[in-house]
Amino acid sequence: MPQKLMWKWILIFGLLILSAWLLYPSISWYTLPAAERTKLEAERSRPKRILNLGLDLRGGTYLLLELDVSKLDKKESTQDAMQRAIEIIRNRIDQYGVAETPITRQGDRWIAVQLPGIENTDQAEELIGKTAMLEFKEVDSSPQAEKVLTLLSESSAPFLADGQLNPEIAKELPAGDQVLRGEEAKYFVVHSTVIVTGASLSDAKVMTGGQYGMPYVSFTFNPEGGKIFGDYTGANIGKNLAIVLDNVVYSAPVIKSRIGGGSGMIEGGNFTIETAKRLAIVLRAGALPAPVRIIEKRTVGPGVGEDSIRAGLKASLLGLVAIVLFMMIYYKTSGFIADIALVLNFIFLLASMAYFSATLTLPGIAGMILSLAMAVDANVLILERIREEIHIGKPLALCIPVGYDKAWSAILDSNLTTWIAAVFLFQFGSGPVKGFAVTLTLGLLFGVFTSVFVTRAIYELWLHNNPKEMSI
Repeated sequence: MPQKLMWKWILIFGLLILSAWLLYPSISWYTLPAAERTKLEAERSRPKRILNLGLDLRGGTYLLLELDVSKLDKKESTQDAMQRAIEIIRNRIDQYGVAETPITRQGDRWIAVQLPGIENTDQAEELIGKTAMLEFKEVDSSPQAEKVLTLLSESSAPFLADGQLNPEIAKELPAGDQVLRGEEAKYFVVHSTVIVTGASLSDAKVMTGGQYGMPYVSFTFNPEGGKIFGDYTGANIGKNLAIVLDNVVYSAPVIKSRIGGGSGMIEGGNFTIETAKRLAIVLRAGALPAPVRIIEKRTVGPGVGEDSIRAGLKASLLGLVAIVLFMMIYYKTSGFIADIALVLNFIFLLASMAYFSATLTLPGIAGMILSLAMAVDANVLILERIREEIHIGKPLALCIPVGYDKAWSAILDSNLTTWIAAVFLFQFGSGPVKGFAVTLTLGLLFGVFTSVFVTRAIYELWLHNNPKEMSI
């Protein structure tokens, strides 16, 4: 075998081995029972580089969120706020255990979120929409503040319908103070001045063994926040410090000594492991720049997803079988070689998607089928050019390279124009359109490689070992 041909086959077999290695985690994962996959996902033991199934194939929930731009900081632009909100939502969902979640911007202030495999979305909705503004404020223990608390406990309507404090109570409130609700249906009078905020946190995690053995959230400040927190607690021993989350006082412990090291904890009377976990995730991911609200929610049941998978697989297999049979009947041995290239194209495409942990959707399957059709078209062009050379009377050994040379310009032009369309679809499309563009682009790349490089290597090997005529 010539050395050049040997290197071609080393490359082809190397890609096949690499593709098998990349596809193995996906195959082993999706052959597991659904219950076992769910358990492993909950334990965060899901393989990283596998082919993910989109919402329309796996089932789950689609949410359309709207960012309340009217409540943005005046210094922050809508563009920056949207990018930050998308990143924070992505971080929260990733930490919650839903990996590779498609999150896309829709228009000026809308964000589309897909949650494949999530049927009970109440917890996920709370996780996504929570603003999580963590603040530390000093509790006012003055006699005037105590009087306000007495009035609050005796009043049948301490707050008006619009949430404002009852005017009769508000006039007794010390200047610079505010009334906040407690988590357990009681009130606190605190100074409005914020000592330190959650923006200074570096970590937050769930711990157990707090009051009465209940779970709690342990937090750690960054160096700057830790210094502020340590200086304040050292100068205010004996006072109560309110830990406020979204204007609700979770706890107000007495400062018994200086709290160094920049760490502390948040306890809640009704904390469970799940609620503490969600709070820790939100604190780690950061606060949203403005509140978001869910304006649309659609649920795709797992049964519908399975039906989509079956329909997509059936359509793909029928199309593939029809193409394989046509090529073998019409082009005989050369058609079989083209079919080999088609199968390799499909394997390489799936392996590349698994490597990038891509999400496969129904539009993505459509992009794969279209790319396979383009690959067959390239083989047809090559074979027809070879046939033309054979009809002239040239020997097969000369017809094959000439046929490839003449067909190359047409193959390049057709694929290049489709690539350009796919690039624009990816740039300006969203969600399923991008999935279609990605699979189409990868499919075209591998289609050109298998149709031109692989088939030619097969012809060259055939002619090297068997220089007799072959059917084309």
